[in-house]
Amino acid sequence: MKVSAVRRYPVKSMLGETVPGIAVDEGGADGDRRLALIDAETGRVATAKHPRLWRSLLRFAASGDPGRVVIRLPDGRGVAADEAGVDELLSGLLGRRVRLARSRPAGAEVERPAPEDVLEHGVEAEVEFATLVIAQGSPGGSFVDYAPLHLITTATLEHIGAEAIRYRPNLVVQTPPGHPPYSENDWVGRELTVGGVRLRGALPTPRCSVPTLEHGELPRAVHAVRTPMAENRVDVEGFGVLPCAGVYLSVVEGGRIETGDEVALA
Repeated sequence: MKVSAVRRYPVKSMLGETVPGIAVDEGGADGDRRLALIDAETGRVATAKHPRLWRSLLRFAASGDPGRVVIRLPDGRGVAADEAGVDELLSGLLGRRVRLARSRPAGAEVERPAPEDVLEHGVEAEVEFATLVIAQGSPGGSFVDYAPLHLITTATLEHIGAEAIRYRPNLVVQTPPGHPPYSENDWVGRELTVGGVRLRGALPTPRCSVPTLEHGELPRAVHAVRTPMAENRVDVEGFGVLPCAGVYLSVVEGGRIETGDEVALA
């Protein structure tokens, strides 16, 4: 196995960027999900997990190293994340008052409707949602959902028939012919060596409705969650039985991960 793509997402729930390589430490990938929008009304982190309110975030894209993040707006314009008036600009485009946060507040929460409800009733429907504390498995101040890193294999992507961008991984791992889909389930508790970096599987990655949504120019794709919903419901410790694709990772020993690095399971 080898790394076929390395990705980071400077602003939570916006589209991200593919990079040749990235430094990782116990807090995750350098520049990954270090910024997020906070909803002024609720105080919660804006995320496309709640598509009725925030799916339009997936029309924005963010790129750049920490300290010089640029947000590309839906009309193609670019704005620096630290530019004066950026909160007002984003609030106007999103139709909801937000502020761009550079550190995760203690106990930061997101709203997450069950994907089954979103698929049944539609993205505009007012459905019940759970309120979840993010980054429970990650040190540091990033806005990751749970653990520092997220990985998915090409075997799983090809089986589902969906693009990697929909699942927002940091690492896409190319697997050999015949490798089974959803093998990431079995990586929990095992150590992975990626180049000179040591990682450990933390949890299978539960899927919300985000992979089904439009991502930039990509159209809706309900099968991106319906397929694992039908085939790969997993008892995720602390979260219940959920449709999963991919695996969350903790960092045992940091370093730099590059595209093409070999991946070995202990």
